[in-house]
Amino acid sequence: MSLLKIYKFLLHGVLKLVGISPQTIEIEPGTVMNIWASTETSNNTSNQRKKPAVVFLHGFCFDGILTWQFQALALAKDYSVYVPDFLFFGGSITDKTERSVEFQAECIAKALTKLGVEKCTLVGMSYGGMVGFKMAEMYPDLVESMVVSCSVMALTESISNAGLERIGFSSWADYLLPVSVKGVETLLQVASYNLPKLPNCIYKEIFEGINNYRKEKVELLKALVVSDKEFTIPCYQQRIHLLWGENDKIFDLDTALNLKQQIGEKATLKYIEKAGHIVQLERPFMYNSQLKKILASFSGRENENI
Repeated sequence: MSLLKIYKFLLHGVLKLVGISPQTIEIEPGTVMNIWASTETSNNTSNQRKKPAVVFLHGFCFDGILTWQFQALALAKDYSVYVPDFLFFGGSITDKTERSVEFQAECIAKALTKLGVEKCTLVGMSYGGMVGFKMAEMYPDLVESMVVSCSVMALTESISNAGLERIGFSSWADYLLPVSVKGVETLLQVASYNLPKLPNCIYKEIFEGINNYRKEKVELLKALVVSDKEFTIPCYQQRIHLLWGENDKIFDLDTALNLKQQIGEKATLKYIEKAGHIVQLERPFMYNSQLKKILASFSGRENENI
């Protein structure tokens, strides 16, 4: 058995021990989503306080639970945690031809509703942040607040071109869907501040996972970029906190500051030093500390020891 498969097997076991298990949700015939979700234990009583729901939305490289493993484990005690896989990632699939951010947002919202989630905080990074912004726009009654890391409201042509220029690629498919194992190493180097070199067998396993549903992922990336003229800034009802990696090369701090300005007075911004685009994996303890403070402020639990 490969190293990554062994690690995932152990990780999945630990998640189940803390009460987070995979759920398969049929959104409609032909569309199925996999979500790692908190399960109610048998000793829960009706007079216990219902835990606030936190939904983690992953980026374009790994599936949900690999992306948010450290955060899911850290929050399992005090929050109802939900970690979905987007369509064509992990265990989620559809036979529909729709590839838009709106369709991903719709499917996540429907899956959460089927799981009984009425209100939640979204925590999204990169691609997941863009889906999260769309969910907040489309489902304001479901999404109460957001934490966004290293992302944008929408990947407009100007933002896309600037990001690609910073990292030295001609297209997002060239960067995010490498055609070689060496390309995976480059992908992670660009996405991090100082990620240690991994064994080559790990890069190979990541490469194999990335290239599952490659055709569909290319279509997702093509659908992601929108014209500047067609994009209008929505008026969000939610409180939105931006939590950034200071050294993100893809969406740099200037991008974060511009996003904060676009959102307006309901937005706050903090950044974590010596961290890149995958800040939640690179500096998980610092990220978790900041995230817990933000979530406590959202739910009015600032004075509790969580």
